[in-house]
Amino acid sequence: MNPAFSRDEPDLETLLRSRPRPRVRLQTLLYILTAITTFAAGAVGWEPLLLGVDDADIASAVAEHWSRGLLYAAAVMAVLTAHEAGHFIAAKLHGIPATLPFFIPMPILLTGTLGAVIGMEGSRADRRQLFDIAIAGPLAGLVVAIPLLTLGLIGGTVGEANPFALAPLAVWIQSLVRPDLPTGTTVTPNPLFMAGWVGLLVTGLNMIPVSQLDGGHVCYAVFGRKGNWVARTALIASILTVIISGQTNWVALIVIVSFLGVDHPPIREERQPLDPFRTALGLACFLIPIVTFMPEPLRID
Repeated sequence: MNPAFSRDEPDLETLLRSRPRPRVRLQTLLYILTAITTFAAGAVGWEPLLLGVDDADIASAVAEHWSRGLLYAAAVMAVLTAHEAGHFIAAKLHGIPATLPFFIPMPILLTGTLGAVIGMEGSRADRRQLFDIAIAGPLAGLVVAIPLLTLGLIGGTVGEANPFALAPLAVWIQSLVRPDLPTGTTVTPNPLFMAGWVGLLVTGLNMIPVSQLDGGHVCYAVFGRKGNWVARTALIASILTVIISGQTNWVALIVIVSFLGVDHPPIREERQPLDPFRTALGLACFLIPIVTFMPEPLRID
């Protein structure tokens, strides 16, 4: 998960300004740990190995494929950093207090990370500011992720089956840059391909128009309080999709989002609508989860 900012609390500004050194130390530690777990994920070849359990296999893979791990770690951290930098810079430009990002390492070495989050006092933002801050992250992340994915496809080789499913946008890019590949196939996992793949997945998840996700902020900025009905509809549709399809991949995410609250918390000057350009851009951005999200990211036989 990679929500743009945390749930509002009455004293959040005080928390944001308090104890900066311990917070920076924690953020630095999480960044380093995420760099380590993504490095290990790339070295082992994006296998579901678990740190602390499969250490012998991980050490062997690191010794043999350390360069692959370094390239993947650098690429995927660039995607996540761009995403969070988009939020942070937009918040600063609008004068909204925000923290540096908290990166989330993952000990299961499929991707090595669950993304990152920043803290922000969203109640001080109006609809225009909320929109700018929310949309800046996904767009900045895609600016980095799409070229990396494209390079990974161009330089990738065809060999063993790739268990990582392609999003519709990735399928379209592949049809342009690798017309030699038969329909339904793709390149074997490589560092740039996987960094772009993670970028699309993170962006697709975050742009679902629910709660504290980036898409939830954009939805609320575009529609105001009516956006809560869009969020409720999206959550119900997600639950029904899981039940009907039998796909349980996203049950945990649905539970977490439900726990955070489906409706968006109030913001400043809610009645002030967006200008036509932001409204059109916001409506267009609702296509992002459709073209970047993968209902079944892993094809495991």
